[in-house]
Amino acid sequence: MKTGLFCNYDNHHQDAHRAIFEQVALVKQAESLGFEEAWVSEHHFSESNLSPSMLVLMGHLAALTSTIKLGTAAVLLPFYNPIRVAEDIATLDNLCNGRLLFGIAKGGPFPEQNKHFATPMGESRAQMLEAMALIQKLLYETEVSFNGQYYQCDRLTIYPKPLQAQIPVYVATGDDDGVGFAAKHSFGLMGGPPFSLHRLRNTVAKYRALNSSGSENLVLTRFFYVARTYDEAVTEALPFIRKFSKKMTANAAVVMQKSSTGHKAFDRTNICFDEDFLIENSIIGDVQTCRDRIKKFQDELNLGTLAIKPSACDLQKNLESLTRYNQEVRNYV
Repeated sequence: MKTGLFCNYDNHHQDAHRAIFEQVALVKQAESLGFEEAWVSEHHFSESNLSPSMLVLMGHLAALTSTIKLGTAAVLLPFYNPIRVAEDIATLDNLCNGRLLFGIAKGGPFPEQNKHFATPMGESRAQMLEAMALIQKLLYETEVSFNGQYYQCDRLTIYPKPLQAQIPVYVATGDDDGVGFAAKHSFGLMGGPPFSLHRLRNTVAKYRALNSSGSENLVLTRFFYVARTYDEAVTEALPFIRKFSKKMTANAAVVMQKSSTGHKAFDRTNICFDEDFLIENSIIGDVQTCRDRIKKFQDELNLGTLAIKPSACDLQKNLESLTRYNQEVRNYV
């Protein structure tokens, strides 16, 4: 199992410049500790998470790092022209000397994003899958012609081509169509912090029924904070967890209210934003608690990467927590 850092560019102190460079400090720390990967999220219209221009941020990280792989977690494909995404991804792979990992998602539950990018929520999954099919051709083929429902091109070749022979691709999905698409292409899967273990087990089982050779590439993101005692860890992480819970619960309510397509309920068997659920399903606690929870995820899911999201609101405490993880947790699971 590889260790990754999950990068949300959290604006804890209402200071955008500070938030951006505190995240850089965490990535540099992760690289110095030997973490294999750093995954950058994409958020729009958010005062809390300052990563709308994710690929720009990753170009910056590419220049400041040398060994850690850099992953998109994830490019929200329905909001972009896939031809441009293919050009940007190929360029970024060259900038980071072949260290790029390419995660994709449909976006959500953030109705404002779909509204302002003029992308109906009911069509976003189909757009994501079609966009990725086109991107995959553009990255590695020449004279590409494509005639999809949403996207078209005629005898198109993009330049530059990626440095890697095949950039690893990961799909954030639990939907049957998305899992089937990932399995067909042997792409990896991604699971976020609110995804229940029940949902993740089902997703992996669906994948393995179709393809036995790719599900070990699962990237699981979990909120994280390790301290000397369980109570100390929970106390330190709780302000962040509570803010996240309130924001996502409100978003989920809007999604369910507007849904006309039978959107699956947000609950403890699927995706849950309850504060106590998030703490119980995160890697937050003393050293032994964190070891036990990681071991459980490993045993249940055969993880490829555990991407941990430091959950204190103080940079120095997050740096110390990453060091404690490296010294007292990582090699014991």
